[in-house]
Amino acid sequence: MALQPGPVDTDMNPADGESAEQPKGMMALARYGKDDKIASFVADLAGPEAGYVSGAR
Repeated sequence: MALQPGPVDTDMNPADGESAEQPKGMMALARYGKDDKIASFVADLAGPEAGYVSGAR
């Protein structure tokens, strides 16, 4: 399984950086991801409750 969250707000890729606005036009939510949100999603997928998740969307 591959997780592709899109642009994430990091020190090297800040959501308020000089090149941050252009990618927002191509994002479904028009905002940068946060590391804690991605980590909680991965933890949920790795847990037993996600045993029936197929990965298809």
